[in-house]
Amino acid sequence: MITEEITGHLPALPDQGLLHLFLKHTSAGLCINENADPTVRADFDKVFDQIIPEGLPYIEHTLEGDDDLPAHIKSTFTGHSITIPIANSRLDLGIWQGIYLCEFRRHGGSRNCVATILF
Repeated sequence: MITEEITGHLPALPDQGLLHLFLKHTSAGLCINENADPTVRADFDKVFDQIIPEGLPYIEHTLEGDDDLPAHIKSTFTGHSITIPIANSRLDLGIWQGIYLCEFRRHGGSRNCVATILF
């Protein structure tokens, strides 16, 4: 979960508006989900790997490894951007919600996210 990392890099938020986050990568994604129980993330990994496993014999895009194309496909499920309302100068997330960077590569490296505040 990267909620605190995102909010730590933002300027003071307006009283009302929107925060739009865009991830500049094709093998990772962004989503909002439960932030209270760490088993949620582990279960997400298991389900994604069950639905889109590595090493499928008919996959052609393997130059960067067996995890590359499955990572691209998984990222289409989560998407690459999210928009969060701003209310009272805070992100208006639900009590159990947090921002997730979904890394689908085994060794994804650093990731870049663009934050745009609309008010």
